[in-house]
Amino acid sequence: MVPGPILEVHPPNGPPSGEPSTGQQKSQKAMTKAERRELQEKQRAAKAAKAAANGVNGKPAGKPKDQTASAGGAPKQKPSRAAEPQAKAAAPAGARAAEKAKAGQASVATDSMAKNQARGLLIFSHFGLPKPVSAAKGDIHPAIARLALQFSTFKITGANARCIATLTAFKTVIQDYVTPPNHTLSRHLMTYLSPQISHLVAARPMSVTMGNAIRQLKLDISGTDFDLPEQDAKDALCRKIDTYIRERIIIADQVIQETAGNKIKDGDVILTYARSSVVEKVLLEAHASGRNFSVIVVDSRPMLEGKRLIAVLSEAGIQCTYLLLPALGSVMSEVSTVLVGAHSIHTNGAVYSRAGTALVAMMAKRHSVPVVVCCETYKFSETIQLDSFTKNELAPLGDLFSSFPNNKPRESLTLENKPNLEILNPLYDLTPPSCITAVVTEVGVIPPNSISSIPVALGRLL
Repeated sequence: MVPGPILEVHPPNGPPSGEPSTGQQKSQKAMTKAERRELQEKQRAAKAAKAAANGVNGKPAGKPKDQTASAGGAPKQKPSRAAEPQAKAAAPAGARAAEKAKAGQASVATDSMAKNQARGLLIFSHFGLPKPVSAAKGDIHPAIARLALQFSTFKITGANARCIATLTAFKTVIQDYVTPPNHTLSRHLMTYLSPQISHLVAARPMSVTMGNAIRQLKLDISGTDFDLPEQDAKDALCRKIDTYIRERIIIADQVIQETAGNKIKDGDVILTYARSSVVEKVLLEAHASGRNFSVIVVDSRPMLEGKRLIAVLSEAGIQCTYLLLPALGSVMSEVSTVLVGAHSIHTNGAVYSRAGTALVAMMAKRHSVPVVVCCETYKFSETIQLDSFTKNELAPLGDLFSSFPNNKPRESLTLENKPNLEILNPLYDLTPPSCITAVVTEVGVIPPNSISSIPVALGRLL
């Protein structure tokens, strides 16, 4: 026979006040609001006790003592089925509470580090920061991944070099591309190139030259003949890329070399700033033509690109002088012409170039020295830019191309960000058109107030 249930014996006045009869524990639905609140408080106390025990012993603690015994010393009762889920949830809840406490401590440490890293100068937080390449999102071609790494570490710099490297990588991507079934090359290739472009932009902001070249590439892809075999279509696209590089960059530079080189006379003192590939070719071409002139190379940190230019020019036999930007005023009175390059040129005639170019141009204007900008037309942007604050990049910290003494580590000689030190190296500045005498392009010498006529001269093909 099944024994009958054991009944508790209470004093004549009944069970203690505030406790239900424990012959069978009430379910939560049968409890009053006060009883449910009391039960929740007891469960919280049990969780806190278990979390404290885990923190002290470093291992899961035993079951907490039952705190639901009555004030009259009534024995502990086995919870009913309705209360069992709450009892089972208490154990993982205690572990979760401990994890939350640890996560809270970690978040406090992270916030303190973030506060140390987010120092001052938040006004420049929108500048493009040099950053390591993140994990690739989507199907990224190895050539694009390698190029993005070179961009992010500034192994490839300069508007022309970046554009040629980008188009060359896209040639490899196009040749390795295979059109999926039930798709056309002209439509699906555009979709396939989108993550490749996004990966490059994530490594470093896109330059105007890259944007114009990619825009032309997309036009060529959209105009591909549907009936053309896939390999023939890919070969045709690669030929168009080669044509773009040859006509818009290589041949354009050759025309600029001849046009700007004719402005250099015997005995001239040419001043240039940093390093422009076009200006370097102009000076080498003028020297090869037999003209006798000298060059002053003005440079500045942190890139110190003028060191490469001075090495090439002096190797070619050109008389050179090297100085840093703060000493510019002491030599400007001896300069005949200022030749500088450009990262991009805008509709209003402003030239966007390496930081320091505007200072050189304004100093030259003060001394009535002509400022000539050598710039290909594919660097033209239809936008209007009024300053270098709304859009800019930050150069990498340290002197990338400088040589240090071998007896000291490079880290000890290079400034780095510290809790109370913020290093700001804007990469570009904007030279107003009022400080520019002329812009030499492959379509001729254009005054800065007529830059907007470049699309007309090119038949609106950029």
